[in-house]
Amino acid sequence: MLSRKNMTLSIEQLQRSLDQRCRELETLAQVSEAVVSEPYLDEILQLIVTVTAELMGSKICSLMLLDETQQVLVIKATQALSPAYRHKPPIQVGQSVSGLVVKERRPMAVSDVTSDPRYMFPDIARREGVRSLLSVPMVMQDRVIGVLNCYTSHEHRFTDEEIRVLSTLANQAAVAIERTRLLEHSRVLQQSLEERKVVEKAKGLLMETRHLSESEAFRLLQKQSMEKRKTMREIAEAILLARELEETASVTVSSI
Repeated sequence: MLSRKNMTLSIEQLQRSLDQRCRELETLAQVSEAVVSEPYLDEILQLIVTVTAELMGSKICSLMLLDETQQVLVIKATQALSPAYRHKPPIQVGQSVSGLVVKERRPMAVSDVTSDPRYMFPDIARREGVRSLLSVPMVMQDRVIGVLNCYTSHEHRFTDEEIRVLSTLANQAAVAIERTRLLEHSRVLQQSLEERKVVEKAKGLLMETRHLSESEAFRLLQKQSMEKRKTMREIAEAILLARELEETASVTVSSI
């Protein structure tokens, strides 16, 4: 039978566990909200490192995305203020701890980054006052797109539960990042299509009113764009607006 003291301890432990789970769910909810909203990618990344650092109690949290062409990891977001940390050079896949996480597709914990030979930046770690590191892969549809790193200011042994929580966050973050990339790509394509329609319309108007060939009309638009330091779309819109005002003025005069 539990004593009153043991019972009190059990209740306190349960309360701490419930509080931690609530914080986890709240953090996941924040990241999930990002999945269904439409902010730019930089805002998504900064949100992820901010809420992750708060949940994990990390001194520094950083998010690195994989450049698949060059096979390097680049820091894209962190709440670290130090320029030395923010501007660390890219890491090749297979190099340092983060690069190994991508290569081996599994979380890695380091108790002391200032002395572990796998870690490439011990001097920066000493200046930043960080010791232990937990790095987990960000996986989207069986593809690693980056890593999420959490550092502590003191030597710390990361538990299985902490690894599980950070891995869950990393994978949720991967979904948010990929969705945002798709939205931005779709937005760029849509803008490109709209610009092409406007340019084609202006080009057709120049061909009709100035009796130019298609290539001559395009070169005229291009020349005006360079001389006026405006985009092709801005020049095309100006031409179409001038035509519209001309027609409006003509209708107004004829009705007087």
